[in-house]
Parts: sequence; structure tokens; C-alpha cells
Amino acid sequence: MKTNKEAFRDYLQLEKKYSPHTVHAYLNDILFFEMFNKTHFEQEGIEQAHYSQVRSWIVSLVDQDIANVSVNRKIASLKAYYRFLLKIKQIEINPMLKHKALKTPKIIQIPFSEKELTDLMEAVDNPVGFEEIRNKLIVDLFYTTGIRRAELIHLMVSNVDLSSNVIKVLGKRNKERIIPILPVIAEQFKLYLSERVSVEKIVDEDYFFISKKGLKLSESFVYRLINSYFSKVSEKVKKSPHVLRHTFATHLLNNGADLNSVKELLGHSSLASTQVYTHNSLAELKKVYGKAHPRNK
Repeated sequence: MKTNKEAFRDYLQLEKKYSPHTVHAYLNDILFFEMFNKTHFEQEGIEQAHYSQVRSWIVSLVDQDIANVSVNRKIASLKAYYRFLLKIKQIEINPMLKHKALKTPKIIQIPFSEKELTDLMEAVDNPVGFEEIRNKLIVDLFYTTGIRRAELIHLMVSNVDLSSNVIKVLGKRNKERIIPILPVIAEQFKLYLSERVSVEKIVDEDYFFISKKGLKLSESFVYRLINSYFSKVSEKVKKSPHVLRHTFATHLLNNGADLNSVKELLGHSSLASTQVYTHNSLAELKKVYGKAHPRNK
């Protein structure tokens, strides 16, 4: 018979369709609370824990200088677990029912400017060899499609359709979406594929992007690649694939794209997720408005 945690794991994987990484994070958070509970309250399981015990755990996390945003993530895992236990009738009262998340500062991601992108593209304009051609395509694909890092890494050869200039990606919760690619990017795809065949031994042959050893790219490799490239043209503190995704959305909105279209391209399930990108567009709009309105002359 399955334990509650095993049933919860299956629920996250099969019903919620969360990624292995997310499932692992949820289960880890629950395990840490179990350990805390056992040490401080001599309680083996957490099914009968009271909110006062959860609050003690929150205090201990804050005392360890763990950021509020990280504490909230751990508590969100616990809330999900107790909701599940209530659903399968393993508990009668949810101890997290009246919990309120800790306040967190609103962090505004600063996108790259169009000039920074232009400077970078000029710097990598004539790539030579498999790795340089692959790297330039990765940068361009992030900027011209808003693709997520995990989506890029897991892009399959079979999901690239150069006859229609589209790619099919597997997003969060295993949701598929079709993303158009620009003709200039399609040409880069063809160039990359012509170089890809030169890799001596391709181990992960189903994956589109591979290393020179023929292996699927890792998340850390892609992060380091973007950070390294943009360090040459930008002094921004954060230089990551997510900032490029943010840049894609911001530049589209600044140039007149409507919010719904950007939402579909990004693969967001609601407009609320997309609206976080509008603050830069609003700043741009204010600038244009300030210069153009006759009352401001």
C-alpha cells in the first residue's frame, strides 16, 4: 500500500503533470518539515500537525536568513500536501487554511535594451564551426521566440518543421504549443543542422541541441552560455535565459504587439502572468506620450 507521500508524488506527476524537478522540490520541502517536526515536537508524521508547529518552522527558516520568497515556496508545498490529504480523506482539518504568505519585495526584471541585443548580434555575426553556430542560434532563438530554457533544452529534432517555419515545444505541465520562427532564424536552423552531422558520436540523437560530445545540453551550460555572451555587451547584474525571455516580451509590447498575442507566444495560461512584462512598455509609452503631447511642449 502506498504511503501518503508516494500517493502525493503520483498525484503531482500524473494529475498535475508537474515536471520531475518541481515534484522533487515539493517532496523535499515536506521532508524538511517532517524532520523539523520530529526534532522539535517528537511527532513521527505530519498528518496531525497543528498550524502552531508550521509557524514554528517558518520562524526557524526566517531565523536562518532564508529569504521570504523561499520560505513562501516551501510553505506552498506544504499547503498543496495538506490539500491533497484533505482530498483523499487522510485528514479532517487543513492546518494551513488561514495561513498568509510572508511579504516579499516586488522584483522587477530589467530586460536587455534593443541596443544591447544589436551589439551582441554584431559581435557574433559570423560564427564558425559547430559550437559557435549552435550558440548563436540559441541566443537568437531565446530572443525571437521567448522560449523557456527547459523548452529549448528538450526541443526534439522531430518537432522542428522548417517547411512551415514552426517549432513545437513542451511547456509547463506538459502543455504543447506551436511557435513560429522567423525566416532568418530558419536559415540558422539549417546551418546548424548541416554542422550537427559533423559531431562524431551523437548519443542523445532525438534532442535538437547537443554538445560537441553528442549529449543533450544541461540547464547550467545554457545559463553560463547566455551569461557569458551578454557579459560582453551588458553591465546588468542578471544575465540569464529568463531575462532574454523577458526581453522578448517587452520588445514585442514596446513595438505594438497586443498582450493576448504575447501571452500565446509565451505559453502563459492567464493574462496575469503576461502582465508582469508590461511595466517596461508602460515606461516606454510614458516617454513617447511626454514627448508627443502638445500640452507638454
